[in-house]
Amino acid sequence: MPAPPDLHGIAVMVLAVVALFLFSRDRIPMENSALVVLALLVVGFEVFPYVSSTGATIGAADFLAGFGNSALITIMALLMCTRGLEVTGALQPVADRLAQLWLKRPSLALLAALLLAATLSMFLNNTPVVAMLLPILISVGLRTGTPASSMLMPVGYATIVGGVCTTIGTSTNLLVVQVSAEMGLAPMGMFHFTPIAVVAAGLAILYLWLVAPRLVPERTAPMPDTSPRVFEAVLHVGEDSASIGQTIAGLIGRTEGAMKLTAIERGPGLFVARLPSVTIRAGDRLHVRDTPDRLKRFEKQLDAALYDALEPSQVLAAGEAPKAGDQRLAEIVVTRGSPLHRRTLKTVPFFAHHGLLPVAVHRPRSPGAEVTDIGEVFLRAGDIVLVQGAAAALEGIKRLGNVLVVDGSMDLPHTSKAPLAGAIMVGVVALAATGVLSITVAALLGVLAMVTTNCLNWRAALGALDRRLIIVIVASLALGRALTVTGGMDFVASLYVMVAEPWPTFVALAGLLILIAVLTEVVTNNAAAVLGTPVAMFVAQRLGVPPEPFVLAVLFGANMSYLTPIGYQTNLMVLSAGGYRFTDFFRVGLPLQQIMWWSLSFLLAWRYDLF
Repeated sequence: MPAPPDLHGIAVMVLAVVALFLFSRDRIPMENSALVVLALLVVGFEVFPYVSSTGATIGAADFLAGFGNSALITIMALLMCTRGLEVTGALQPVADRLAQLWLKRPSLALLAALLLAATLSMFLNNTPVVAMLLPILISVGLRTGTPASSMLMPVGYATIVGGVCTTIGTSTNLLVVQVSAEMGLAPMGMFHFTPIAVVAAGLAILYLWLVAPRLVPERTAPMPDTSPRVFEAVLHVGEDSASIGQTIAGLIGRTEGAMKLTAIERGPGLFVARLPSVTIRAGDRLHVRDTPDRLKRFEKQLDAALYDALEPSQVLAAGEAPKAGDQRLAEIVVTRGSPLHRRTLKTVPFFAHHGLLPVAVHRPRSPGAEVTDIGEVFLRAGDIVLVQGAAAALEGIKRLGNVLVVDGSMDLPHTSKAPLAGAIMVGVVALAATGVLSITVAALLGVLAMVTTNCLNWRAALGALDRRLIIVIVASLALGRALTVTGGMDFVASLYVMVAEPWPTFVALAGLLILIAVLTEVVTNNAAAVLGTPVAMFVAQRLGVPPEPFVLAVLFGANMSYLTPIGYQTNLMVLSAGGYRFTDFFRVGLPLQQIMWWSLSFLLAWRYDLF
């Protein structure tokens, strides 16, 4: 049994366990948990400085250095470059050709979509790739009668599989490469491990093409005009409404018995009984649950205002209710990092700035739960907000790229700057791949080029940054450093070696890979990567083998977020758009995880002669 670390090390190990617990709690905002961990490290080591074995004093400043980490700067710059592709519509021609192919040869088109998603994700952030393909797949599903659920999840997984193939494919890859380089491992180029990852990805793509679509039961279509999704909404009875004086029974009769009335609100927080004989008064708010098309029909049948559910005079910046005619409904999916996440509709200025009115809420996680006031609903990732607004307002919000809009037209933006934005991104990749510039410098120059050529403005560029991602990365780097300097990582690695040492080396390698893969399902993949990389280095040192295959095992394992929809943002996007259930991800993701685990373990052991 290895000797435990000193008091500093024990305290940090306890904090690490607490941090992993907090990171796995979906109800606690990730950035809040990360800030608590970071604050405890900074304050703790400021009050009780730690002197390392080399005589260096470790204090608060060492844990705040993560804000200047080159990997974090690279991630931020690449996110901005990717936003430039989004707002200019540089990927639209590719999307159009894919849609045409789908109508002619669906099976071949699915394979093309999987390969396209995987290839783009090698160089771009996964989220915009999925956002680009979602409307295409949903539209094709409606036209051909093919369930969208058979297409969306495989394509979402393809972006994760493709992202593991290069050092810039995901933020996780960049962090592992950076942390391992700081610990003495030779720096890895953009395509350093691509041959290994591409072989495993190829097997995964075949599975996603031929098997995965058959494993998912047919789920409901996600489009507003055909969707059976039920939204919580409010119909406001105005002063001149024809419903005034009518009984509840009469109102339901006017809807031919279709309206499902859940509550009648008569004043703030005052609800009256839903008796058939109750008479409707001016100012009443009728709480209903139904699909978007029926809600709009009820609005006309009852002469009640659906858009007035949140008092548009206070919601819209212009202070005017939407005018008839140029009005459309659209569904906005709440994703992690969007301005709607963990907010209430009444406290989000997002809609006022863009001239849209939220009129209803759909909660896929708790479809049977009653909502008494949609304005007070605490939005979570995966929730869907039904909004109403002019076509121009909806097009404008799509171009922002920081929310996912799912509606019947879902046109991608396309401007004259699209070829230029594409050329800039190709230049960034080429400069980094050939070694002319480091990836950090190339990405920063890419952002500068995007802004100076008006492909991207600073507001959109800054909007591409995810504060949750930044805080979690910095806190993870700080925690990893604390565990390393105090001996915590060494202790964990020694425990792992004690268990794995009797087995062949390739078994220890495969075990570390699957251990990180399981860990990344319950905590953020960036945290798993940052904490796992030093352990991999120490394990290799104890076993007397090259550290690189063990570091790559951590890199690959931290990207294997296949079993749950909360493991990766793209999983949450397809969860809502495809109408999936939580168990669908386990049904499809478990075989995918096994394919990637066995193939990557074998390829790493073969490549580094560990058999």
